[in-house]
Amino acid sequence: MKKTGAWLVRYALEQIGVKYTFGIPGVHNTEIYDELNKSELIQPVLVNHESSGSFIADAISRTSDSIGTMLIVPAAGASYASAGMGEAYMAGVPMLVIAGGIRSDSQFQYQLHDMDQHTMLGPVTKETILIEQHKDVIPVIYKAYETAISGLPGPVFVEIPVNIQLDKGEVGYLPVYQPGNRESEFDVGGIGRAVDLLCEAKAPGIFVGWGAKEATDLLIQIAELLDAPVSTTLQGLSVFPANHPLHVGMSFGPAAVPAATNAFKNCDCMLAVGTRFAEIPTGSFGVTVPKNLIHIDIDHRVLNANYPAAVAIEGDANFVLTQVLSVLQQRPQAKNRRGSIAKEISKDKRLYEEEWAAHDSGSRVNPGMFFKSLRAHLADDDYVVADDGNHTFLTAELMPIHQSKHFISPSDFNCMGYCVPAVIGTKLVNPDKQVVGIIGDGAFTMTCMELLTATRLKLGGVFFVFHDGELSQISQAQDIPYSRKTCTVLGDIDVSGVAKATGAEFIAMNGNADIDEVIERALALAKTGMPVVVDVNIDYSKRTRFTKGIVGTNLKRLALGTKTRFIGRAVKRKITG
Repeated sequence: MKKTGAWLVRYALEQIGVKYTFGIPGVHNTEIYDELNKSELIQPVLVNHESSGSFIADAISRTSDSIGTMLIVPAAGASYASAGMGEAYMAGVPMLVIAGGIRSDSQFQYQLHDMDQHTMLGPVTKETILIEQHKDVIPVIYKAYETAISGLPGPVFVEIPVNIQLDKGEVGYLPVYQPGNRESEFDVGGIGRAVDLLCEAKAPGIFVGWGAKEATDLLIQIAELLDAPVSTTLQGLSVFPANHPLHVGMSFGPAAVPAATNAFKNCDCMLAVGTRFAEIPTGSFGVTVPKNLIHIDIDHRVLNANYPAAVAIEGDANFVLTQVLSVLQQRPQAKNRRGSIAKEISKDKRLYEEEWAAHDSGSRVNPGMFFKSLRAHLADDDYVVADDGNHTFLTAELMPIHQSKHFISPSDFNCMGYCVPAVIGTKLVNPDKQVVGIIGDGAFTMTCMELLTATRLKLGGVFFVFHDGELSQISQAQDIPYSRKTCTVLGDIDVSGVAKATGAEFIAMNGNADIDEVIERALALAKTGMPVVVDVNIDYSKRTRFTKGIVGTNLKRLALGTKTRFIGRAVKRKITG
């Protein structure tokens, strides 16, 4: 049997359930695009920039059962797409990246796009593969898919030379895709030791990340059994429902909200699941982790990396926690006696909400009032997407998320510009849900033209642009040590002009009096299939607990001489201007 490589790509992608591909056609992949155009199962989608396409693919993997898939040109396309690959790689998100390649049968050097893509992409992928023969196309794509979704998920890159795409070659037979074994092996002996520590603890706490996204029900049962407060990472913000009485918020140290800081103050045993204890969720490593740490993660590299574990278990969160819960339920002493913890959490949350409500935002929009209204207007299974910036931590602190995988944002790789394309991807695979994006104006300028894709596909996402004219997270960080705003002032941006240029609807939210009406109108317009851009005249004058916490943590960490110099310079500049 002889088939073109492009036909084989289409067959393999249909077999593994790919629904969309994202990218830009070029001379090295047009044959594959032509094949996909014939497919009844796959829709190739044109994007304005490959970096946006990679964020769309990332969001699809995070918010659906389909794998986000790219179809890109080599070299330039691959380098642009590396932004989303890096985000997915560090976040443990599966992605399949199919790229054209230069002719492998040419006698000439210096072909167009002639570069070693595999060396370039090695650090941001689980694996890169160069296809050399027609008979390898289908098995390699199956293998790439299995690698992407297995163990710690991540992106896999496959290069297909253009001559293999164009020419027919012998393939023998067409294998049907068969899913691999998803069972996870782990140290069963560690379960007993972990349960012993939890039962002996007077004040256990639970800390969860994205790696526990499929184990929400198990976490709820374990938390209730132990009467233990539950904190999350930024990426794992949705993993434990914020409307549960034991939920406290993101992180648990000085950079956390009061409910989390207070609930974990005396924590003597911590069950940490699906988290790496990375810089953001630990508030620049400012947390205090108890000696009795039980750390569960599918990636053995994170265990004992930043904080030593009394019990470290390598394994899938769902499988391991099933065993933990089973053993706990057999222990009558498992039930913790801190009967007042839920009341204390509720009180701290209420006082923090009141603190924000009392903040005078003048003529601008109060973030606390904005998020309270937004939460009231969304269903539990609607989606919230955040970009990277000051608004990220306002969202984390003020926007309760009630269902797992219904909040996504960039995290450790930390790409600005993520939100606009990620809203598009999320809405594409969840068309019957409201999808809203929270975007700083700086991040918005990076990928705002991707709104053209939303308009073309008639995707009714809502894009709330927090507009203050600065890169606020960094400008706030500059304020204390430098009393300067160097390269963090954006200038005046006409957000309405972007909406007009891309065919999106536009609404201005000028002050607190507009909040409810604008949110209602924006969500109603989105239901008609129109992308909606909302220009939010946001007030950033009140700092988040996260910002205040990391500033204090990092200041304490500085050497005495550096600290003295920083403080002296800041005082001098405050006085002299």
